[in-house]
Amino acid sequence: MDLDGTLLTGDKRISPWSESVLRRAKTAGARIVLASARPPRSVMPFYTQLDLDTPMINYNGALVYDPPTQRVLAHRPIPAAVAGEIVREARARHPEVIVSAEILDRWYTDRHDERYLTETARHCVPDVLAPIDGWLNQPVTKLLLLGEGPMLTSLRKGFEQTHRHQVAMVQTEGFLLQLMHATTSKAQALREVAAELGVSREETLAVGDNANDVGMLQWAGVSVAVANACPDALSVADHITDHHNADGAAKAVQQWVLHGK
Repeated sequence: MDLDGTLLTGDKRISPWSESVLRRAKTAGARIVLASARPPRSVMPFYTQLDLDTPMINYNGALVYDPPTQRVLAHRPIPAAVAGEIVREARARHPEVIVSAEILDRWYTDRHDERYLTETARHCVPDVLAPIDGWLNQPVTKLLLLGEGPMLTSLRKGFEQTHRHQVAMVQTEGFLLQLMHATTSKAQALREVAAELGVSREETLAVGDNANDVGMLQWAGVSVAVANACPDALSVADHITDHHNADGAAKAVQQWVLHGK
């Protein structure tokens, strides 16, 4: 299941009731996999809270990481040359755009702007704050462009023409454009994790709320969107559960896992 807007409440917590449901599901034999756009360091507090022992899906599927063994099970980075082209094009058109890169579990940027902070950035500081040329010489797990929404929409439409087959893009939160390798998706990562755990597609329940969850919802044997989900997620889900602030994700687990519906 997704975290932000799905399992987490508006104040970015797992409610005590949701935690109790997920712990009961885990005890009953369910394998709970957190699938997020966040990096590992930002998912770990919730992973630890739920006492999980499964792989986690990070960066919308660009990284599959197994905390118990500290192994990288899958990694699909953007080649350094492609990331460099995108950054140069973005800065040429809009010099004010904020450029960040996540490389495995490290954050690189050349400019920090308090107006545009992802949820991870609210709790972490950059690992590297330096000119782009000094660090954009390696494959990038996830590239982030931040700024005004219309500017990002314009950039996204341009990249859809120039880099259609090289990157996958998701525009969220109004001020964030996320770019990953073209083969990246939560769906592909979920398929790999299910195989790793010996779980069939038919035995898989996916819960999400945003555009980056659509493929995962389409792949799973049963898919549930929370009531606050975006239209794309709502349109592909088999079922609609309650709002994320009303424990919708945990209610889906209660109904389809614990109650065996």
